[in-house]
Parts: sequence; C-alpha cells; structure tokens
Amino acid sequence: MDITRATGIRLGIQIEVITVIWMTIEMAVAIGAGIAAGSILLIAFGFDSLIELISGGTLLWRLRVESRDGDMVQVERAERKAAWGVASGLGLLCAYVLISAVYGLLVHSRPESSIPGIGISAAAVLIMPFLAVTKHRVSGQIKSEALAGDAINSITCAYMAGTVLIGLAFNALWGWWWVENIAALLFLVWLLRETREAFEEARTERKED
Repeated sequence: MDITRATGIRLGIQIEVITVIWMTIEMAVAIGAGIAAGSILLIAFGFDSLIELISGGTLLWRLRVESRDGDMVQVERAERKAAWGVASGLGLLCAYVLISAVYGLLVHSRPESSIPGIGISAAAVLIMPFLAVTKHRVSGQIKSEALAGDAINSITCAYMAGTVLIGLAFNALWGWWWVENIAALLFLVWLLRETREAFEEARTERKED
C-alpha cells in the first residue's frame, strides 16, 4: 500500500471512529428522550441513528481490514449482507414513521416538549456536516465509493436533524403539537430516498456476486 493511500485509510478510520461514537450517543439520547416525551419524531430519529451506526461500523471494519492488508473478499461479503439488513431496517422505519405520524394527527396526540431532544438534534446539525465534508475528502483520496456513500448518509442525517429540531422547537415554544407530526412526514421524504438508494445498492451488490 502506497503512503498516500495508507494516510487516507488512517484518516478514514479516525473519522469513522468519531462517527460510531457520535451515532451511539445520538441514538441513545434520541430514543430515550423520544420515549420520555412520547415523540414519534425523536424515536424515528434515534432508530435512523442506529441504522447509520451499523453502516458506519461495517465501513470501519472494512477500513481496518484494509489497513492490515487483510482478506477483502470476506469483508465485501459481509458488507453485502449488511446492505440488505440496513435497507430492510429503513423500510420498516418508513412504515413506522408514516403510520405513527398519521395516527398522531388523527387522534391529536400531544407529545411533551423535550430539551434533551432539542439539544441532540441541534448538536447533530453542527457535527454531521463536518463529518460529511471530511469523509468526502478522504473518499476522493483513497477512491472509496463506500466512504463517499457514507458521506452522503452524514449530510442526510444533518438535514433530518434540522427537521427534528424545527418540529421540537415549535412544540416547545408554542405548543403546536401538530408541527411535530408534519415534520415527521417531511422527515419521511428524506427517509424514503435513503431507503430507495439502500435497496438499489443492495441489489447492485447481489448482481456483482
């Protein structure tokens, strides 16, 4: 492995370690705060964080194997299985968000305001773009489509966090309970696109077997 690629692999590992740590924190806080407040939006955001955590962990494993000159065939096989798992999880999450948001609007469900939820989504709005830009730069350096895809996931997460933040803030400041359900449906627009891309990627990887 040449020096330039080796440096890029090390940077990729470092940024994925940061991603895994952050997504773990984001998932735990979002799901916990969502359950406590009865917030569909926060719970959905937390489960999306879990899915991105699995994806980031898989990519971290692959980068580490390459850094040790390991068996890439085994890693690519595991990635193909993970791709279908992530896509299926996203599909279930889409169904949950749609059913829960529509039900909330119909029965006038009123979630409690959540300061931890506002805090974690605001932090994600700041952190995820930094991770996305760094991943994109490193992916170009090591010619990694997987890392480039993970950069897209990170920037998508930033958009999702912004949607969550708006919904929670309106509910906390003015008690507009319905804004959160509308925001959840807007969240679903991003989630559906991510789900479609995940299934397309999984199908492409199966054809390449």
